[in-house]
Amino acid sequence: MTMPADSGPDTTASTALSGPGLDVVVADFEGGVYVCSLTGDLDGDTLPPAARALGDLLDRRPAALVVDLAGVGFCDSSGLNLLLRTRLAAGKAGTALHLAAAPPGVMRVLELTGAQSVFSLHPSVEAALPNRNRVPE
Repeated sequence: MTMPADSGPDTTASTALSGPGLDVVVADFEGGVYVCSLTGDLDGDTLPPAARALGDLLDRRPAALVVDLAGVGFCDSSGLNLLLRTRLAAGKAGTALHLAAAPPGVMRVLELTGAQSVFSLHPSVEAALPNRNRVPE
């Protein structure tokens, strides 16, 4: 389903995917940057929409991909595995991958596994966006 463009000055379009227990919204920003916002649980039962969206985005070889985790209520090893696979695929595609706004439960999984050291983590999507201080055209 295609949704209207976000009201942010740098956003050009957004799309949404849904599956049981997880909603995925992708915003296309100027400069080849995408933000993939996940809302719900990130586990073995809910991964397909997120995996599909992240894979499709990396196929486009964007300059940067920000995964907004603010809406993730639960993340298990399957969700962590998806994030780690996405990191590897982003590296192969030459895409900078950023994780943004990870809630305490997700941060705990990243910290317990040591995975926080391999990700570029940011407190918010705004902080993760490259060139966030540029003047809109």
